[in-house]
Amino acid sequence: MKIKDILDHNITVGIIGLGYVGLPLVREFTQATIPTIGFDVDEKKVASLNKGRSYIKHIPHTLIKSINKNKLFRASSNFSELKKVDVILICVPTPLDNHRNPDLTAVIKTTEQITKYLKKGQLIVLESTTYPGTTTEELKTRFENKGFKVGKDIFLAYSPEREDPGNPKFNTSTIPKVVGADDASSLKLAVAVYEQVVTKVHAVSSTRAAEATKILENIYRSINIAMINEMKTLFHTMDIDIWEVIEAASTKPFGFQKFTPGPGLGGHCIPIDPFYLSWKAREFDLNARFIELAGEVNCSMPQWVIERLAEGLGDQNKAVKNAKILILGMAYKKNVDDDRESPSFELMKLLEKRGAKVQYHDPYIPLFKGSRNYAVKMRSTPLTKTQLKKFDAVLISTDHDDVDYQFVVTHSKLVVDTRNATKNVKKHKNRIIKA
Repeated sequence: MKIKDILDHNITVGIIGLGYVGLPLVREFTQATIPTIGFDVDEKKVASLNKGRSYIKHIPHTLIKSINKNKLFRASSNFSELKKVDVILICVPTPLDNHRNPDLTAVIKTTEQITKYLKKGQLIVLESTTYPGTTTEELKTRFENKGFKVGKDIFLAYSPEREDPGNPKFNTSTIPKVVGADDASSLKLAVAVYEQVVTKVHAVSSTRAAEATKILENIYRSINIAMINEMKTLFHTMDIDIWEVIEAASTKPFGFQKFTPGPGLGGHCIPIDPFYLSWKAREFDLNARFIELAGEVNCSMPQWVIERLAEGLGDQNKAVKNAKILILGMAYKKNVDDDRESPSFELMKLLEKRGAKVQYHDPYIPLFKGSRNYAVKMRSTPLTKTQLKKFDAVLISTDHDDVDYQFVVTHSKLVVDTRNATKNVKKHKNRIIKA
């Protein structure tokens, strides 16, 4: 593959992993009229896309139907078709195992599949978030063991995903793309590919630098969220409203960046990525103390919220055991249908462990199919006057904008608000507990 082929859009892109990272990339490459094949092991996703149906809220059905009709895109679970593409982008999950160690199973299995069908001239880019060294240690080693010299026979780079579902200000094409490679040829090709679909590309000196960039971004957020969560618990004891303090501090035009507390961390990045670096640090006999402490604080938030709920029920002479609780919001953040690593899972588990009867409402997730660590299926409960009166408490875990919080408070016995969603409520404020 040559630069001219990229600039002329005379290439085919293969994207492995058609989730919240892969599918937006499909959108960008096909809108640039670059033919794209999407690969996924989930046959249901493949069938849905080939029928013109999207399963992600911000990727409309009309887009999928259009790019299918124009023959710019099709989905496949047959990895032998990797022979047909010039660029391979890897967008598979990188979770933690039960001991909070990196689980690179999906990356390694994907790499092994690519290795079977690798051909000279292909560019492979890993986008999955991981610790520094993964691209060289796990991908490059496997490719070169098969006789493909990176930088000569094939090309290899790392470019961390920076998706932010539901963000109205930024999308895949307008978020600057960091790209790193360990040889000049790979870097030049990777930068050229992304420049076809992203407004700004920032090149760094190596795959390790690019991997470290994404880790730093999420550690920064994790530590600052932990700090503000700890302030929440301290100010609660002092009878000070953390939300009032945050708004006041935010009036300072310099030296302060606003972070907000919550019931715990959610999404595929912030609850997971920092521990990739703390795990890697042990290889160098280093202790990532900030990361571990932030993780400890953030992981304690669901339990702290449940204690506030228990106090509120206790004031009404009720116990958590046998209480009927409605969790408002299963998505990990507002206005999206993404429930990956949502703190609502942990809240549900803690409540059920204490004998509560739990249901949920989420306008973006009508059917909850469970998660990796929480095997349960449940349908969203309608948010009606009659339904609200059935519950002993409503626990606001996600502050979706299209929920009428005055309506919720008016028709509920107790509302535990972890997101300051009820800040504009005027009536029955005595029913609200901030957590």
